[in-house]
Amino acid sequence: MRTNRDIAKLSNEELVELYKNGGQTIYFHELYRRYIPMLYGLCLKYLGNESDAQDAVMDLFEDLNQKITKYSITNFHSWLYTVAKNHCLLKIRKEKQVFFEDINETIMENGDFFTLLDEEQSNEEKSALEHCMTELGVEQRTSIEYFYYENKSYADIVSLTGYTLDKVKSYIQNGKRNLKNCIKRILEIQL
Repeated sequence: MRTNRDIAKLSNEELVELYKNGGQTIYFHELYRRYIPMLYGLCLKYLGNESDAQDAVMDLFEDLNQKITKYSITNFHSWLYTVAKNHCLLKIRKEKQVFFEDINETIMENGDFFTLLDEEQSNEEKSALEHCMTELGVEQRTSIEYFYYENKSYADIVSLTGYTLDKVKSYIQNGKRNLKNCIKRILEIQL
């Protein structure tokens, strides 16, 4: 059995081969020990704070011992750098909560029974719409005004109001239904 001093003298590539062939964690630990400062610095650069960087280094430790056995690694340093960078970028993407708007949903929202800003509305319809907008709850009215009058996307409304994406969709859908029923009721009364 090799001593720690002997193991420390081995090249990265030798350590990788020994770990792959024998599965002894002592070789993996030596590789990891050599690169903890680089991994931490890289994760800190991408993630921006110490605790996230420390968590990422620990996550990488768990992932790497399995990944090493799956890949043919000719330059350990470059391979490790790439794996760590990709790990950080994936973590950033997951935490950003990027909202994607399905175009079909927008078309459906705008292509319903009536369009709120239809220029061909009669004066009675415009007047009914204005009145019915005042009867909506604050959340529905705000979401509808942003969506129809200011052409904001769902993601824009989420950031402007703090409502969740599901709530914004619900407010718009329920608000449209309430407006349609209210306008219909007012126009039937006028007839």
